Amino acid sequence: MLNSKARIIVTGLVGLYPLGGVAFDYFQYFLGLARLGHDVYYHEDSWRWPYHPLERQTSSDGTYSATFISNYIKAYAPSLQEKWHYCHLHETSFGMSRTHFDQVARTADLFFNISGACQMPDSLSPDCVKIFLDTDPGYNQIMLKEQFAWSKNVKQWCESVRAHDHFFTYAENIYGHDCLIPKLDIPWKTTRTSVIQKLWPQSTHIASQERTTWTTVMTWNGFKGKLLYDGVEYKSKDGEFEKIITLPQDSSVPFKVAVGGEIAPTERLKAYGWNIIDAPQATLTTECYQEFITQSRGEFSIAKHVYVALKSGWFSSRSACYLAAGRPVVVQDTGFSHALPIGEGLVPFHTKDEAIEAIKEVEGNYERHCKAALAIAEEFFNSDKILQQFLEDIYSDNG
Repeated sequence: MLNSKARIIVTGLVGLYPLGGVAFDYFQYFLGLARLGHDVYYHEDSWRWPYHPLERQTSSDGTYSATFISNYIKAYAPSLQEKWHYCHLHETSFGMSRTHFDQVARTADLFFNISGACQMPDSLSPDCVKIFLDTDPGYNQIMLKEQFAWSKNVKQWCESVRAHDHFFTYAENIYGHDCLIPKLDIPWKTTRTSVIQKLWPQSTHIASQERTTWTTVMTWNGFKGKLLYDGVEYKSKDGEFEKIITLPQDSSVPFKVAVGGEIAPTERLKAYGWNIIDAPQATLTTECYQEFITQSRGEFSIAKHVYVALKSGWFSSRSACYLAAGRPVVVQDTGFSHALPIGEGLVPFHTKDEAIEAIKEVEGNYERHCKAALAIAEEFFNSDKILQQFLEDIYSDNG
């Protein structure tokens, strides 16, 4: 049974990618579990050189990443200031000392490895329950099955994934009759991203005609090699954008996309009418990220081809933040319509024509869609509800 106050280690990739959107992706678990009354610690040890958004390159120095983490926690959860450990390149500790963290690890009840971001600490208690959260469904399962040689240290990664005790996935449709994700021999449990509504103040929910631009944040990069499964190649967002690339010319509303990645064809996108800005600069801080979302008319976005083609049911953490801010979301359907209410506030599309009609519908009833977006966030992405269910699913199996 679940202890009334469990000691939980939450991992993430905030130090690796110190940007506003990434911080919200991972820290809402850290903060959310603490809100439920648990003794929660953030730990990051990816063994990888972090990205420095000001220098626009990876860095051998972990100071910028550590400062970013510290500033976020001071701003949003000051009571947790002594409960984070960023281990830069598996050598230098920031926040907690290595000795202090090892003491925590030896007495931890749960090791919550989001995205499989970190190696398990050597000091982890043998009684600690280890949870893998698959935030990249389809890609991860195919990688586990095929173990492509182009993926660095792939065998080690596959072994580390299977060393967990419980396996959760954002692929909410993984057991649907139309889902093509290989299940392997892993007993997947489904969950979805969570949002702490308190982080999105009520004042931002007021609809305003002054907000005219539909926006999103995305990384363009394709995979490092071909993701092949059953004779089909699955791609990233570059595999889907082509379907809607002429949208600005076919619609009466403006679109702004904050794009990251080194290979994005920004000039070509601009030629079709997309307002393209630099994603790292637009989301440099958590405040920048919140401002980008709250000043938007709504979100319009495609999804990775692998999510769409496999009918995974994946839903974006970023889109959940738009909903929490009372912003309507028009996004490509990955199969999430099996699990979430659609039509008001959240409108999925499959084709460009459907996307155009969805935007027209929202624009014609904007206030109603804003209210519906907020209601969906409060009911279906509520951090307290989702994380409580998450813990119950773990401990129901553990007796």
